[in-house]
Amino acid sequence: MIKRNMIPLAAAFFLSGCASLGLADLVQPPSFSAADGRASALRLLRPSAQMPLGGASLRLWTRVRNPNSFGINLAGMDGELYLENSRAALVDLPLGLPLSAAQDTVIPIDLSVNLADLPRLAGQLADALGGGSIAYRLDGTVAVETGAFGRQSFGPGTIVSGAVDVTRE
Repeated sequence: MIKRNMIPLAAAFFLSGCASLGLADLVQPPSFSAADGRASALRLLRPSAQMPLGGASLRLWTRVRNPNSFGINLAGMDGELYLENSRAALVDLPLGLPLSAAQDTVIPIDLSVNLADLPRLAGQLADALGGGSIAYRLDGTVAVETGAFGRQSFGPGTIVSGAVDVTRE
């Protein structure tokens, strides 16, 4: 039986152990992977006044897994998108996606690319229209809200990578 005067002592011992570990060490980063059964796609957009060379709309179907034994909120993603190893776009996504404990979910990540920023890539995209695909990589950091443990950021590193089929609008 625990006596009342021992409760503060036990709490102090527990908290000192957490402090030496660091509360951030208790939170594991979410993991990302290309979603099975959902094809990511890159659509080429026609030239316009805003995009004289045209553009591309990219939808990445991504599986996100929360490895923690408690729920977290995927708060945001910040980084760079690479297509065929060429930097294609900056990524700054506020997400606000709740993830249950030890669960995963599939989400779309939608991005836009202006081909004027990627003259070398324009030819590769046109070549891929005949049924090919383009490799992508999303590098950066991921932020999560954990409630009791506050906001945590993980990265930088590769968040997700894969290949997308190219279609024309």
